[in-house]
Amino acid sequence: MRPGDWTKNSFVLLAFIFWAANAVRTEGTDEVVSRGLDALRAFAAFSLAASGFYAINDAIDAEKDRQHPVKSRRPVASGAVSRGFAVGLGVVLEACALALAATLSKELVAAVALYGVLQLFYNLKLKRIPVVDVTTIATGFALRAAAGAVAIDVRISVWLVLCVFFLCLYLGFIKRMCDLVSAERAQSAWKPSADYRGRDELQWLLGISAVMTVLMYLSYTLSDHAQSLFGPRATGLALLAPLVLIAIHRFWRRANEGSSDSPLDALRSDAVVLSAILLFVALLGVVLFVPQAATALDGVFLSNMRGAVAP
Repeated sequence: MRPGDWTKNSFVLLAFIFWAANAVRTEGTDEVVSRGLDALRAFAAFSLAASGFYAINDAIDAEKDRQHPVKSRRPVASGAVSRGFAVGLGVVLEACALALAATLSKELVAAVALYGVLQLFYNLKLKRIPVVDVTTIATGFALRAAAGAVAIDVRISVWLVLCVFFLCLYLGFIKRMCDLVSAERAQSAWKPSADYRGRDELQWLLGISAVMTVLMYLSYTLSDHAQSLFGPRATGLALLAPLVLIAIHRFWRRANEGSSDSPLDALRSDAVVLSAILLFVALLGVVLFVPQAATALDGVFLSNMRGAVAP
């Protein structure tokens, strides 16, 4: 079930966080808490759905995983559980995910079901096609972000979807590089499902996706849309870009060292990643929720828009 990877589903909460930055003053505390609980239920639904497909994927890839120095320790590949049990568990978890989504809305059920269809095609075919495999994964994360907006009944910004997509595209190629390097160092016979042509191709893809990630983040924070939503606070979001760059670089370095690509493991073992992410989250909270921060930013920096109205 890989509960450590449930951190990936935090993208479901993004829409709520940015909505709450304004709603805490306009909608009232009770409404914010109510929608926050809805967002957490959506997070739980996607965590169950993801775990279900982790189990199914492990059953499908068991033979191949046994040749990899790290993946060979997965439950099915190591022989700890049978393929049949893994598939059965996966189906049960998917059913639970849909049932939980149904307690919120039909639209969220549709989002979870669409995620399931995407994962099904990924496991059956798409993960064997270079670039398409990682694009499918990134699309799944963008769908999580959109589902988070559906769960709290707000419209989602295309900027947020694009930021999530390109960040996850980058992290997907990081995972491919990490798998390749760790197999090379162990002199394993394991080959990636998708036929990437070695490190050079992955380095090029990592470079492109890293640039697009930073570009989309800055484009969003400096856009008229962000100014209309957050006013001078949008400038504060833009000033956090160096922390984004630091984290991106550290993940690249870890992948080229063959270190684990798990976000949870990176937080445990890499002080720079942990510091950059914690500082980003802390400063994000200050920028969005501390009124004095907006006043200070407005007094120092020129705003792209004055007197902007809400969308």
